[in-house]
Amino acid sequence: MQRSVQAGRKGLTEADYDDLLQFEDSDRFTDREKTALRYTSSIIWDSDLADDALWADLHRHFTEPELVELGFFIALTSGQQRWIKTLGIGHREVLGDTDVGLVD
Repeated sequence: MQRSVQAGRKGLTEADYDDLLQFEDSDRFTDREKTALRYTSSIIWDSDLADDALWADLHRHFTEPELVELGFFIALTSGQQRWIKTLGIGHREVLGDTDVGLVD
């Protein structure tokens, strides 16, 4: 089962999801993607991960506007997921009083 229709259209597979927790050692991700995933980890889990080495890598792979957009998207998605969890809405569940699902 593909978790995101858009991600699937861009080639993301379930095997890619399986490698996310060990992305640093995975052959599935490019250096740019691994840098973005380290940035994600620093925003979501541990801001101390955003050391000088990470910032150097980020600036090697991304422009300033891209870093802002990526950081914003990470924060928005993380907050959105926490809010959905707080509401007790599960994956593919329908919103109350509608026929619209969260992933449609």
